[in-house]
Parts: sequence; structure tokens; C-alpha cells
Amino acid sequence: MKGSIHPEYFGIEAGLSATGDIFDAIARRAGTTVSVLAQAWKNIAPDKPDCCGLTWDNGDRTVLVNAELGGVTLGWNLTSTAQDELFAAIEGTAFHTRVILERMAEHGVRIDRVINAGGIPQRGDTLNQVYANVLNKPVLVPAGDVTSLGRRFLPLWPRDFQDDRRCADRAVPAWKTYEPDPKEAVVYEELFVIFRKLYFALGEGEFRDALPRLRAIRDDARRPMAAITRRCSPLE
Repeated sequence: MKGSIHPEYFGIEAGLSATGDIFDAIARRAGTTVSVLAQAWKNIAPDKPDCCGLTWDNGDRTVLVNAELGGVTLGWNLTSTAQDELFAAIEGTAFHTRVILERMAEHGVRIDRVINAGGIPQRGDTLNQVYANVLNKPVLVPAGDVTSLGRRFLPLWPRDFQDDRRCADRAVPAWKTYEPDPKEAVVYEELFVIFRKLYFALGEGEFRDALPRLRAIRDDARRPMAAITRRCSPLE
């Protein structure tokens, strides 16, 4: 809505659910850390894994708004590793971000670049370059901490738009820009078509009940038998 971040600007909120926690969970299951797993990718290698991940481990916040979904990874084989799973999750969050940005674009929100703020993008180059390739847009990563930067400074600034702009320009830290790799962007364009079909088929299409139903069956199995009988009684 207009005025939510500045009197002259519109603020539109969207996002993924628990991105950092998903990465940490993969590393924890492997008995290591995200930093150690990510060391395998000094560059974006052409032999990256064939896995594709729907990162719904904590549900879907945007676009589907469904907390009952669960994570899905396709393409596993007998040689797949925890590093492969992490890379699939990075690609999955990038694809999901593209789904969100395309939904915004459908409603007139033009997006020319993406700023990856927060702690995760500052841990290494891999995530940021994958995002740039998947989104096919420049990705900017600030050199310092920018979380709540405006909230800390705005109360000290004059409430004049031009003064705000000048103060903001001085407060902005340096950043590194990741440009899309043209060859990688072409490949990801093809992969995104598959991801988008899976996303909506499992999220709201023909198979939309599959993941919530799996969760319901699991929850029922954990309840006392009397509670299950009561839940399924045709008399109620």
C-alpha cells in the first residue's frame, strides 16, 4: 500500500517461508553446516545436480498461502549427496522467487533488479549467482547489514521527501552486483517451465490434496485410536 514505507512509495510484501532454516535443516541432517556444504561450489559448475526442489518444508507463504504443503525433491538417484540437496534447495527458492515476481508483474509491478539483503546472501557467491541466472535480472548484495536500516535512520531525518532521498543516498552501503550468465539463463528458462508446472499442479491443481493428505494421515496415526474412530464416525 502507498505510504507503508514512504509517503511517495508503494510497499508490496511477499516472500518465502523459512529459507535459511531449510538450508540449515539440510546441513543438520548431513551432520555438517551450510558453509561446509557450499564449499563444493567455487563456481557454478556445468555438472551441477539434476535434482529439482519445491521448498515447501515450512509451507507456502506466497503465492499459494498454504501451510499444509511439504517439501518435494525430484530427480534423486543413488549417487545424490547432501550437497546436491542443498543446491536443489537454492535453485528451488530462486524458482519460487521468480513465481512471486511474475505474479507481481502480472499486476503491473515492474521489477528491473533484485537486492538480496540479510545474512544468507553474504555467505557466498553461489546463491546470488543462481538467483541472477534464474530470475535473469541483476542481483545486488549490500556489503554491510541493511536490515531495518531505514527504520533506524528515518526518525532522525526531516520529513521532507527530497531530504529523505539525500539522507538515504548517504546511508546506502556499497554493493556487489551479480549479472545473469546468458548460457545459464537459457537453461534455467527451460527448467522454470517444469518447475512452474510442478508448483501449481501440486499446490493448487490436480494433485493439490496429495501433500496435505499425507500430513493428515500421519497426524491421524499419532492420535489415540478412540480419537480416530470419533473423527471418522458417520453419525457426526
